[in-house]
Amino acid sequence: MNDTIAAISTPLGEGAIALLRMSGPGAIEIADAVFRGKASASAAAPRMQQFGAIHDDERKLDDVLLTVFRAPHSYTGEDVVEIACHGGVLITQRVLELLLQNGARSAEPGEFTQRAYLGGKMDLTQAEAVMDLITAQTDLALRAATEQLEGRLGERIRVLRERLVELLAHVEAFIDFPDEDIDPDTGDVLRAKLDAVRVETETLLATAGQGRVLREGVRTVIYGAPNVGKSSLLNLLLGYARAIVSARPGTTRDVIEEVINLRGYPLRLVDTAGLRESDDEIEREGMARTRQQIGRADLVLHVADASEAISDFRFPISDSEKTALLILNKSDLGEHASWRGIGAVRISCLKNEGVTQLEDAIIARITGGHAAQRDRSVAINARHHACLAKALQYSNAAHQALSDGLSPEFVAEELRGALDAVGEVVGKADSEEILGKIFSTFCIGK
Repeated sequence: MNDTIAAISTPLGEGAIALLRMSGPGAIEIADAVFRGKASASAAAPRMQQFGAIHDDERKLDDVLLTVFRAPHSYTGEDVVEIACHGGVLITQRVLELLLQNGARSAEPGEFTQRAYLGGKMDLTQAEAVMDLITAQTDLALRAATEQLEGRLGERIRVLRERLVELLAHVEAFIDFPDEDIDPDTGDVLRAKLDAVRVETETLLATAGQGRVLREGVRTVIYGAPNVGKSSLLNLLLGYARAIVSARPGTTRDVIEEVINLRGYPLRLVDTAGLRESDDEIEREGMARTRQQIGRADLVLHVADASEAISDFRFPISDSEKTALLILNKSDLGEHASWRGIGAVRISCLKNEGVTQLEDAIIARITGGHAAQRDRSVAINARHHACLAKALQYSNAAHQALSDGLSPEFVAEELRGALDAVGEVVGKADSEEILGKIFSTFCIGK
C-alpha cells in the first residue's frame, strides 16, 4: 500500500483514446515529473481535466488530458492520477514505461480494486461486482452486477451480521456478567430470532443458481438422433447460418458452441453429433464428445423428428424433468400418431414456427417458472455460497444446541462461527464489534 502503482486501464490496441491510471502516495509527484501544462499536476483542481503533454525530459511523447483525484475522494481512496492519451499501442506503452521509470510500479491484476477494498471504499461483494460488470453479456447480468456494485447484496449481508451480533452479544453478556441485571432471551424467543437468521441465509443461498446463470450462462446442449434438425435449431436460435445443414445424416461430427442472449439470459448453445450406430471413426469420436457435453450440460434440448414414429425414444439423462426439454421438430410435415399425448414443444425450423413457445419453455426451465420475480432476487456467486452455506451450518447447530438445552457457551460458539462465515462474504469478521454491542445495549456495571 506504500507503493504507487500504474497500469493501462483500457484494452491494448488501436483506438481514439487510451487511459492510464496511477494510484498511491507518489502518484501526483510522478505526474509532476512527466506532465507539462498550464498548471502542474500538484496544482491542478481535483476532478478537473488539464490539457498538456507528456515529456520524457525534453522530448514530447504525446498531448494528453490529465485528471487528479485527491485522497480520499478517489476510486481507491488514495491519490489517483488518470492520463488520457492517444490510443496507439506504442504511445500508450511509452507513457506507461515513463511512469514506471519515475517511481511507479506495474499494478497487479485487480490491484486498483483491491486497494479500494482495503481502503474501505467498497466491501468484497462490491469489489467482485466490478468484474461482473465488465464481463456482463446480457442486460440482466449487467443489472445484477450494477445492483451488487451499489451495495444491494452487501446491505443484506450487513443486516444479517447485525442480527447475529445482537444474538451473540446477548448470549455472551449473560455468560460473562451473570450477576448483572440482564434477562437474556431464552427458549422460544431466542430460537425465533435465530430462525429469522436461518431463513434469510437460506433465501440468499437459493439465489446461487440464478447468479451462476447470469455470470457464466446456461450450458445448453442440443441432442438427438442424426437428421432431426439439431443444426437447424442452432441456426434458428442464433439467427444466422452457423452450422452446416444437410439432409445427409451425420453432417455434424464435432461440437459447435455459440453464445446467445435469450431475453436477458446468456445461453451457451452446444450443437453435437447425432447418436447412432456407426463404423466411421470420426463420427464415433463426435458421438463420444456428445456424451461428454451431455454430462456437463445445465439444459439439454432433445430434438426429435415429429413426422417419424417414436424409435427407442428416451431422454439422455436421468433427471429429465429438470434438465431436459423435448422438442419435436418438422411439425410442418405432420405429427406421427405415436407422439400423441407426449408433452413437448412443437416447432418447425424450416417454417420458423413455434419459436416463441420454445423460448418460453427454455426460460421456464432456466428460472424454474419464476421469471417474473427474477429482478427481485440478489444473485450470489460461488464464494458467497460457500460462506453462507457454512454460516447456515453453524446457525443450525446453534439452533440444535438451544433445543437440546445445552449451556450458553455452546450456543455462543456456534453463533461465532456463523458470524465469522457471514463476515467473510463482505470481508469483515471483527470480534471487537461484539464487545461494543454488549456495552452499548446493556448497562454493564450499573
